[in-house]
Amino acid sequence: MPDLSDFPITARWPARHPERLQLYSLNTPNGVKVSIMLEETGLPYEPHLVDIGENETWTPEFLSLNPNGKIPAIIDPDGPGGRPLALFESGAILLYLAEKTDRFLPADPARRYETIQWVMFQMAAIGPMFGQVGFFHKFAGREYDDKRPRDRYVNESKRLLGVLETRLEGRDWLMGDDYTIADIATLGWVRNLIGFYEAGGLVEYDELRNVPAWLERGLARPAVQRGLEIPKKP
Repeated sequence: MPDLSDFPITARWPARHPERLQLYSLNTPNGVKVSIMLEETGLPYEPHLVDIGENETWTPEFLSLNPNGKIPAIIDPDGPGGRPLALFESGAILLYLAEKTDRFLPADPARRYETIQWVMFQMAAIGPMFGQVGFFHKFAGREYDDKRPRDRYVNESKRLLGVLETRLEGRDWLMGDDYTIADIATLGWVRNLIGFYEAGGLVEYDELRNVPAWLERGLARPAVQRGLEIPKKP
């Protein structure tokens, strides 16, 4: 039985199944990337809900695993060389799990790096911009009288959706016939933009054709549906 006691986070979120991969997360657009990937791969894991609304990511225990204070993070008791591995940043975790399971990342070097570039596109552009739209449209930013910040992020998000729309022309997935970690990274953010953030009208989502069809295909996957709910606040 693996011993995870060297990881301070397990004092606050004890591992009942230390032989399984430990997931510390919440079902936000960033968090569900990892839960969807774990559901898709079938790796045994134990989810721990980290309540960002209660600032649990800023506790000493969580910061011991991710000094940046963000979900998701993992501990894999069976990491490289059979030793436990702690990892944060959702994109890095997706790459790690893809390599660990040899799934959802093409083996061909050229297609592999092409997939990674679309993961980085989500990390660097889709996530930050859509998140700002959420802040200025749904949360505290909506109370600002000056709408220029909101409009700036709305316009950039429309542009990014246009990039996805063009990429998905004639393709089922971002890499064509292959469903990959690029799709897993992006699905939750597009879903959140038009759902939880209620920004579909702002970004003219209904004028798109390829992105909505892609999102529908993604949401139809049973593993995606399960992953979107893990871990969810009671």
